[in-house]
Amino acid sequence: MRPVTDPAPAPIRAAGCVLWRRSAGGGIEVALVHRPKYDDWSHPKGKLHLGEPHDAAAVREVREETGMECVLGHALPTARYLTEGGRAKIVRYWIAEAVRGRFVPNDEVDAVAWLAPPEARVRLTGEPDRTLLDEALVTLPAR
Repeated sequence: MRPVTDPAPAPIRAAGCVLWRRSAGGGIEVALVHRPKYDDWSHPKGKLHLGEPHDAAAVREVREETGMECVLGHALPTARYLTEGGRAKIVRYWIAEAVRGRFVPNDEVDAVAWLAPPEARVRLTGEPDRTLLDEALVTLPAR
């Protein structure tokens, strides 16, 4: 008889956005969030609520983490990786234009930075987030 093993836990499902807006000078700026728990700069993202569609979660997470209402654009590549605990995580991303709102620091995000794409690329902590920004820049309005 073979021993019974526990199946692997279901992947963590999440959604997020490369959030952008037009700058006063006519170019674009990208919003990055600082998460004090990880002391990193990344794109706004978070876990889905039970039964929540990915696109709705992306809009909700942008609002919760940046205070901004946004309009989703096209989908970006999906990120797949293992968390520090070894659990699979799948994050679906979109480009999203910020249309209104105001940031208020909270437990998850203590700062939001609106940066020109080259500065945003340097500020991002993780290489996968830089790659995601590069993918978004292919279709964002001219800078």
